[in-house]
Amino acid sequence: MTEIKRGTAEMTAAMLISGTIGWFVLMSGQAVTDVVFWRCSFGALTLLVICVAMGLLRPGILNLKSFAIAVGGGIAIVLNWLLLFAAYSHASISIATTVYNTQPFMLLGLGALFLGERITFTKLFWLALAFAGMVIIVEGKPAETAGAGSYAIGILLSLGAAFFYALAAIAAKWLKGTPPHLIALIQVSTGILMLAPFTNFSAAPQDASGWSILVAMGVVHTGVMYVLLYGAIQKLPTHLTGALSFIYPIAAIVVDRLAFGHVLGITQIAGAIIILGAAAGMNLGWTIPLAGHKNNHLSKEATE
Repeated sequence: MTEIKRGTAEMTAAMLISGTIGWFVLMSGQAVTDVVFWRCSFGALTLLVICVAMGLLRPGILNLKSFAIAVGGGIAIVLNWLLLFAAYSHASISIATTVYNTQPFMLLGLGALFLGERITFTKLFWLALAFAGMVIIVEGKPAETAGAGSYAIGILLSLGAAFFYALAAIAAKWLKGTPPHLIALIQVSTGILMLAPFTNFSAAPQDASGWSILVAMGVVHTGVMYVLLYGAIQKLPTHLTGALSFIYPIAAIVVDRLAFGHVLGITQIAGAIIILGAAAGMNLGWTIPLAGHKNNHLSKEATE
C-alpha cells in the first residue's frame, strides 16, 4: 500500500508540473523553436546527470536498432512540443491541452496499423464520442477570434501535436525493456541537434528571470517530470495511472484561468467534458451496453 501511495504522489506531482508548462512557454517570451531548444538543452543536462547516477551509460545497454528507434521517437516528441506550444497562442492553453488529449485515439489507430492491435466496438464508440466533442469545441470558438482563423489553427496544431505524441508512444512500445530515462536523454539530445540551426541565439534572455523560466522547463518540466512519471508508472496499476493522467488537462485549465483570465464558454466546456470523458473511457477500459455482444460479433466475423 505504501508503494501505491508513493506512486500516486509521484504521478500527481508529474501531472501538476505538466499542467503548468503552458504558463512557462508564454511567459518566456521566446519563439517556439527557441523555447523547445532550450528545454531540450537543459533537459539533456539534467537527464545526463540522472543517467550517470543510475549507471545507464554503460556499453551494451542499447543496440544500434534501439538507438535508431529512440532517435525517431525523439524527432516525434520534439515535433509534438513545437506544435503544442505553438497552439497555446492561437486557441488558449485550455483548449489546446484538451484537444491534445485526443492522443489515445491517435495511438489507437497507429497501434492497429503498426502493432496489429484489434479495434473493438467499444474503442470505436469512444473515438466517435471524442470526435463529437471536437466538433462542439470547433463550433464553440470565441467571438473575438471569429474570422481570424487563429482558433482553428490552434486546434489543428493541437491535433498534430497529439499525432506526433502517439508516434513517440509507438516508438516507446518498440523499446520495451530499455531504460526510459535513457530514452528521454536520447530524445532531448535529438531535439538539440534538430533545432540548433533554427534557434535565434541573439534573442536569448538578457536577465536572470528569463533564463530561470527556460531552466525550469528543462530541469523541472523535463528532467524531474520524467523521473516522477516513470517512477509512478513502475509502481501503479495501469487503470490508476490512466485516471491520474487527467490531472494534467484540469491543471492546465486552472492555470489558464488564474494566470491569463481565459474562461471557457458553455459550448467549449461541454466539448472538453466529452473529449476528456471519452479519453477516460479509452484509458480506463470502460465498457458500454451491448459492447460485449458487438465485440464478440466482430471477432466472430473476423474468423469466418
